Amino acid sequence: MEVDHLTALTFVNMDKLTISQLKQEASETPRTASIDVQVQKTVVKTTKSGKPYLEFTLADATDQFTLKIWENLPQFRSAQELPENAFLRLSGDWTQNQYGIDGVRWDLRPMNQSEIDSFLSGDPETRFTQDSDWKEILRLTKSISDPRLRTLCQRFIERHGEQFRRTAAARKNHHARRGGLVEHVAQMMRCACAITSVYSSLNRDLLVAGILFHDCGKLWENTYPETGFTQPYDMEGEMLGHIPLGINLAAQLWSEMMEDDKAKDWDNLYPLSDEVRIHLLHLIASHHGTYEFGSPALPRTPEAIALHHIDNLDAKYEMFKQAYAVAPEIAPGIHEKQFPLPANLVAPLAHFPRTHTLAEGNSEPVVEETKPEQEGILPPKKDEPVAVSEESDASEDEEDDEEIPRAPFNGELLF
Repeated sequence: MEVDHLTALTFVNMDKLTISQLKQEASETPRTASIDVQVQKTVVKTTKSGKPYLEFTLADATDQFTLKIWENLPQFRSAQELPENAFLRLSGDWTQNQYGIDGVRWDLRPMNQSEIDSFLSGDPETRFTQDSDWKEILRLTKSISDPRLRTLCQRFIERHGEQFRRTAAARKNHHARRGGLVEHVAQMMRCACAITSVYSSLNRDLLVAGILFHDCGKLWENTYPETGFTQPYDMEGEMLGHIPLGINLAAQLWSEMMEDDKAKDWDNLYPLSDEVRIHLLHLIASHHGTYEFGSPALPRTPEAIALHHIDNLDAKYEMFKQAYAVAPEIAPGIHEKQFPLPANLVAPLAHFPRTHTLAEGNSEPVVEETKPEQEGILPPKKDEPVAVSEESDASEDEEDDEEIPRAPFNGELLF
């Protein structure tokens, strides 16, 4: 393939960014940087005057964006010759407006195998986040007291865990990236544990298991291949959707589990196994909350309505977080509307400074200033490095050796 190169000296020693970082830092003022991407989709389109142009959908471990390549650009010809799902390094000056990312002066070249291997491993920050979240999912599912729900979760993780770890929570709007479902589910589980500490009558075991399974059908609807950041389409995912697929998967795993010899030990457990099963399936069926949003059933239990709102809260919070990172400020504290949010965004209220009283008898408090970006909703400042723990490489075996506390089992034995 012939590749058009700009003068090599033009882009020496430039910053290397992820797509997410580029969206945070690019503005109307050009940002010089290189980014590694995989081509998700290439579409040939025409302008109103009939001139052809290419529309590239590009992705990495953190995000995706669309780049237009006009006919008069030197990259137009080489881009047409790229193989499917090509791995590319783009280098140049990048701007961003309401229409998205655009290149002012930029170049592209195929990545070599060493660069591809590094790219597929993901950026350190995303890899650390998803590794930590996966360990949290393992920890919380092991803490389930009901042996039926705990066994079902472990069976699902053993059989589908690897595919789960490379699945997105959506194709767009929220957690739409490789491994995004892990981030979404882990945060939902943390939220559920917090809520059940306040609403103690909620069945924590059922809620944690329901969160693990609520989007399990997306393993066919939004999954990624073992190597790559292009999200393919699956016939079952398209024809059935993730809710029916999730109900079917959970029901199949439950039936297999109940055929095991150890299931005989559960005959006298209360609540009855059939009741546990139908309540779990109901959480999957009702988690979108309404018929018009695709749920075949409306939430009919406290756990179902809790899961629906936890799911919606985490999705919406992620949408706000992504929108703040890219939305232009159109007035002090007001950011331009970003789809699918319904209106212009307003910067969140800064946290009131926390105070810590000194030793007893000392009336002078120590004031600790808290800034909104410390809470994670606003993007960090450009000169603030992102800390990545060195513990990200800890083996899962070490995690498995830890004693996992379990909540008291709410059931009883029937005699």
